Amino acid sequence: MDTITITGEHLTMEDVAAVAAGASASLAPSAVAAMERSWQGVQTLLERGEIAYGITTGFGAFKGRIIPGHEVAALQHNLVLSHAAGVGPLLDEATVRATIVVRANTLAQGYSGIRPRTVQSLLDLLDRGIVPCIPAHGSLGASGDLAPLAHLACVLIGEGEATYRGERLPGGDALRRAGLEPVVLGAKEGLALINGTAVTTALGALATLRAENLTRAADITGMLSLESLRGTPAAFDPRIHRLRPHPRQVEAAAYARRLLAGSDFLRPHDPRDIQDAYSLRCIPQVHGAVRDTVAYARWALEIELNAVTDNPLIFFDEDENPVVLSGGNFHAEPVGLALDYLKLGITDLGNISERRAARLVDESLSNGLPPFLTRHGGLESGFMIAQYTAAALASQNKVLAHPSTADTIPTSANTEDHVSMAANAAHHARQVVENVEYIVAIELLLAAQGVDFRREQLGLAARLGKGTAVAYSLVREIVPFLEHDEMLAPKIAAIAELVTGGTLVAAVEAAL
Repeated sequence: MDTITITGEHLTMEDVAAVAAGASASLAPSAVAAMERSWQGVQTLLERGEIAYGITTGFGAFKGRIIPGHEVAALQHNLVLSHAAGVGPLLDEATVRATIVVRANTLAQGYSGIRPRTVQSLLDLLDRGIVPCIPAHGSLGASGDLAPLAHLACVLIGEGEATYRGERLPGGDALRRAGLEPVVLGAKEGLALINGTAVTTALGALATLRAENLTRAADITGMLSLESLRGTPAAFDPRIHRLRPHPRQVEAAAYARRLLAGSDFLRPHDPRDIQDAYSLRCIPQVHGAVRDTVAYARWALEIELNAVTDNPLIFFDEDENPVVLSGGNFHAEPVGLALDYLKLGITDLGNISERRAARLVDESLSNGLPPFLTRHGGLESGFMIAQYTAAALASQNKVLAHPSTADTIPTSANTEDHVSMAANAAHHARQVVENVEYIVAIELLLAAQGVDFRREQLGLAARLGKGTAVAYSLVREIVPFLEHDEMLAPKIAAIAELVTGGTLVAAVEAAL
């Protein structure tokens, strides 16, 4: 993999995904210079004896406690240790690596008062394969992701825990085995490492990339279901969508037409059956609106990836004197709202997919397919319970879709009296995306089975659409037609991998 260059201004979601998957990162010379200037500014403030939040004062409700100069380093060390209060399962390796590169990028702009070599120590963790153990829960999304980022910073100073070459170790031991030395934090450095939105942003970026792939996979799967159900493409006529020109609705309808081009499985005009159910007819309207939520998440997150999100910040006046400004860039509301919107959209993508799956197994709605897509109904249950699983996941999503940012609980003796809960939004968004990946996989599995039955009715020469034919072939390469009852879980998992890994979308779009 290529090495990602960290400038503080040009990080993309694709860069984050590359680092999460194993790429390394290096600091641009411009970033090193900017951070060195900021660090020297902090030293000037200390020499002058100026009072600056988090540098010569305590934190949160302790903002009025002045810290003497000889205890400034201890202040930062204590901050990191005391804030490492996370609980729950550990973040996965990909998320931790993504978090590291996001945090390094925001520090690289040179407003945080941290030494370049301290930020380089973050990147060394990536290069040497050290994965800090970060409990998933504990962030309020203001002041950023304090608890989880403190667990990351603990490893830098030789504390906490990390995995190295598959073994979970004390942080100091992991550093030593990798040939690294613990960092001795200077003034402002502990605060710079833990005050910001890196965990939420990393989770959100990875979830959004999955959601982008998922919306395309749902389009493809929905069209295969349409063919399996002998539906009509009339609702995708461009004349309809020109009259309601939401861009992504128009795009979804155009994509549907391309996927279905040349299909023999579609129903010709029938005056007694003019239109399909909403879950088929309204795919462009629903999937297009879902794409809007994903596009908004990308927009917000790519701003956040290249934003300075800690506090306080170091500026310089016209005479090059350092100036400390306290603000609230750590407040993750912009990201939290975007991820709440994303998870709501993806929840509804799952809702409509589950309804198509339900039609495929219901003989009263499937336009001639056998009940539960089996030849031996009664003796065998076919795909009955696959739809149950999709329904269970769709129901769980309706709980997860509740907006996290609608909640706030005051903390730090009411000094921090409004928080974003954006990390909760990020965790829920990722879970919703994963659930819908499974729902779409179940629909895809059922649609392929339905196509086989439909082909028996239409004749073996009947052709699927240009794009859906590729999707069907991919499914059949790994899961054959089910002639008799078998365990469905391994088959669902195999098709889910086809969806989540991007293979389905890549192959179909290559054919188009």
